[in-house]
Amino acid sequence: MTVDAAPQVLLVDDDPHLRQALSQTLDLAGLKVCALADARGLAERLDRDWPGVVVSDIRMPGIDGLELLKQLKALDAELPVLLITGHGDVPLAVQAMRAGAYDFLEKPFASEDLLDSVRRALDLRRLVLDNRSLRLALADRQALATRLLGQSPAIARLREQIGALAATSADVLILGETGSGKEVVARALHDLSSRRDGPFVAINAGALAESVVESELFGHEAGAFTGAQKRRIGKFEFANGGTLFLDEIESMSLDVQVKLLRLLQERAVERVGSNQLIPLDIRVVAATKEDLRQAADQGRFRADLYYRLNVAPLRIPPLRERGEDVLLLFQHYADAAAARHGLAPRGLQPEQRAQLMLHPWPGNVRELQNAAERFALGLELGLGPSPGEAAATVEQPLAGGRLTEQVEAFERALIAAELGRPHGSLRSLAEALGVPRKTLHDKLRKHGLSFADGANPPDDAA
Repeated sequence: MTVDAAPQVLLVDDDPHLRQALSQTLDLAGLKVCALADARGLAERLDRDWPGVVVSDIRMPGIDGLELLKQLKALDAELPVLLITGHGDVPLAVQAMRAGAYDFLEKPFASEDLLDSVRRALDLRRLVLDNRSLRLALADRQALATRLLGQSPAIARLREQIGALAATSADVLILGETGSGKEVVARALHDLSSRRDGPFVAINAGALAESVVESELFGHEAGAFTGAQKRRIGKFEFANGGTLFLDEIESMSLDVQVKLLRLLQERAVERVGSNQLIPLDIRVVAATKEDLRQAADQGRFRADLYYRLNVAPLRIPPLRERGEDVLLLFQHYADAAAARHGLAPRGLQPEQRAQLMLHPWPGNVRELQNAAERFALGLELGLGPSPGEAAATVEQPLAGGRLTEQVEAFERALIAAELGRPHGSLRSLAEALGVPRKTLHDKLRKHGLSFADGANPPDDAA
């Protein structure tokens, strides 16, 4: 919106006396009004989020009220437009109402009638925009749940943090092990933000040769160095208006870190071989698999850059901390792989589920995806010894707390995974797990789980 800092009412009338009188009426009622003598270019200066209403005369030279109504409805079918008519224009106004006008006022009209209609239209506009915002927020949450699958508290907390940070302009530092999904999180931050229509530029600093990293990131002018035959736009400049995702930031040299710190502070980039600063409107999302504080203490990473980046940190939990999400994710990726290869989906056997739950997943979700692909193709999981073999040779206790806690977590994970498979009845679910219905009912209640069809067997059910 570029018309007079978002007025509540846009008044369009070519009669200067009436325009002044109506403007005073609206202004005295506490409404912010912008009065225009004609409607040329008005629709192009508004957007779908403008929180106001339009009041327009019908009879005007150039673009009349009906043409303006048509243009505004093409912009936003729910934008309230009130039309002012002369006595002979009532049939025309009725036609306009059928075309989507909110109301029409026949001259001469009382000031109270204008104010009442405008206030009702503003209330409607607020309701429409609130509903849109709620629908968008719901769609964003659903999209996020689709990208970051899982039901564990750790992943639910991560989704909440992403949703909160996406709405801000803050730079973000993503902390996560290899294969944990750092770029997925970065893309979610971009796609759920107001920058979603701008570019998302991803670059892996660890994959850039030291000789080209500055040119790639900051760009260069023609003749800046040997081989620089023409100007090059760097990744930061290319990401203007959007988000730049900088992975493996810990691999940057200290010299490049100095330039990055300056860019973050000044929001401007200077191409190699140039003295001109180019203003930038970007969000920087950096990611690392290392402890940058420790790297700073060791002199491998600039402490001032670490503190500049660490304003809004996001930690991605490793797969080994996500409990029953392992089985849920595995089945999801295995089913997707089977569909991709035109194969029938396979179900996991109890021993395979146990093997998946006991595996430490050093490669995180990326490793799990590969294992799921092998499983879908009918191959071995390729995760090392089976649970029975591991139990015979294990020398270290499993991570995650006391034995009773691990057993309960494992039991809950197995039940939750089976709940995700199609079962027409609680009996079918109990048979798949090999337990009596009453035992299953008790365990569901114990672990806070529920059967999808709401079956509630009697306490003495066997």
